[in-house]
Amino acid sequence: MIFTIPNLLSVEELETIMTTLADSEFVAGKLTAGRQAKLVKNNQQVKSGTLESQKLKQIVQDALKKNTLFQAGIRPKKIHSLLFSRYDAGMSYGRHSDNALMGEWRSDVSWTIFLNDPLSYKGGELAIEGADDEKYYKLAAGSAVFYPSSTLHRVDPVTEGTRFVAVGWVQSRIRDPGDRELLFDLDTAKRGIFAKYGKIPEVDLLGKSLSNLLRKWAE
Repeated sequence: MIFTIPNLLSVEELETIMTTLADSEFVAGKLTAGRQAKLVKNNQQVKSGTLESQKLKQIVQDALKKNTLFQAGIRPKKIHSLLFSRYDAGMSYGRHSDNALMGEWRSDVSWTIFLNDPLSYKGGELAIEGADDEKYYKLAAGSAVFYPSSTLHRVDPVTEGTRFVAVGWVQSRIRDPGDRELLFDLDTAKRGIFAKYGKIPEVDLLGKSLSNLLRKWAE
């Protein structure tokens, strides 16, 4: 399941992030890529372990933890990796899939949060491959797209300006993406029926099914 969250970050959070990025040290993105991804990764990332990187990570992690759509759609067990990337003109990230394991954690869901105005740079679209098509994402500042880590994807070359994004990976409590989508659909239906009709028997039945499926699938 691929879905987007508009305005995941507030205007104030974006301002703090962009100000912090301006004072941050960037290093070659290849340093955090797998052996094959190194061949196609051409960007820069905020140096890890610095005060600036810790401040940036905390802002994004807090925003994700309080977002109900993120929680319902992904059922996160651990947000285990988070990078802040910069693409200047000529930079790109070629076709690749993400590593299955990052340290001790599995990568189930990948995400990209767009940090600056899409009109401030040209190119730099995130392309995600499906079975018979591609979908392109270049979202408003503060908005995010979430997609299975198993997909083939790329960042097309930036031809003008600078693209800033935060990217990360999550291990879900629900390993199978189809199961996550089913739980999300049931939860959305339950919330919608409750909002319209209140606590009727159908809401109780949907809640029971959700709980029992979680007991069956949760890790």
